[in-house]
Parts: sequence; C-alpha cells; structure tokens
Amino acid sequence: MVDEKTTDETVSENKDVKEEQDVKKEQKQKNEIKAEIKKLVAELESVKKENGELKDELASEKDKYLRMLAEYDNFRRRSQKDRENVYADAYSEALSEILPVLDNIERAMSYSDSGSFSDGMNMIVSQIAAAMEKLGIEKFAEAGEKFDPMLHNAVMHIEDESMDENVIAEVFQKGYKKGDRIIRHAMVKVAN
Repeated sequence: MVDEKTTDETVSENKDVKEEQDVKKEQKQKNEIKAEIKKLVAELESVKKENGELKDELASEKDKYLRMLAEYDNFRRRSQKDRENVYADAYSEALSEILPVLDNIERAMSYSDSGSFSDGMNMIVSQIAAAMEKLGIEKFAEAGEKFDPMLHNAVMHIEDESMDENVIAEVFQKGYKKGDRIIRHAMVKVAN
C-alpha cells in the first residue's frame, strides 16, 4: 500500500508540477503576447505619426502645386493681354503720327482758292478716310454733340444762350478711335 500512496502522491505531485509548469508556460506566453502587443501598438503609433506627417507633406505639396498652377494661369493671361496691348499700342502710335498730316491737309483745303488744288486735296482726304475706315478707325466729334470728357478735350469754353449746356460749339481737331480704344481725343470748344 505504501507503494500505491507513493505512486498516487507522485502522480499528484507530477500533476501539480505539470500544472505549475503549464501555468508558468501560459504566463510566459501571455507576457510574450503582451510584449508583442506593446511592440505592435508602438509600431502602429509610429505608422500613424508617419502617416500624419506624409498627409501634411502631401497637403503642402498640393498647395504648392495649386499656387504654381494659379501663377501660371495668371502669367498666361497677362502675356495674352500684353500681346493684345502691344498690337493696339503700335497701331495707335503709328496712327497718331499720321493724323497730324491729315489735319494739315484738311486745314489747307479750307484756305484753298484754286479749284483743281481743292479737288486734289479732297481726293487725298477721301482716300485717307477710306483707308482709315478699312482699318476700323472711326472719326468722332461734331459741333452740336454732347460733350463727353472721356472722348473730348475741352480747350475753350464759351457762354452761348442759343446752345444747350455742355454741347460742343466748335471742333478744332477731330477725335479718332478704334473700337473702344481712343487713339486721339477730339479738341473742342464747349458751350455753357
């Protein structure tokens, strides 16, 4: 019987030892799992931080790209406007050099007594007027029109009760424009 007790005790002790080993093994596994979880949580936090930094960097680069795109678009518009203005400016400058010649021819016609001279001058004036019309240049300012400071340059002022207020009494020099662009303002005398 002693042998049986010893065997039972041995078996019981072995069970206790085995259970203790199993508990230690489980505890060790739990500790390893906890350590692995801590490691994974730390990696996750690091990845989240890196992801946030990359999102910020992406947003910054996207902002730079959009700004550069807007700057390019503005540059393109300015360049287009400059090209259009260069043409209009050159056109206006060339015509402003020719207009005094036309003015002098018209003045000479008003003082001419000879019929053939006057006919020749009329032909020149009508030819220049036709050329300017082809180019889209309009003449403006007639006596009796309403004075407009955007189109007319008032160099004289008279009081005349027979005329309305701010009316052109006399045109000294015709004005010229191409579309909305004024090439030369008309020089006028304004009444009242």
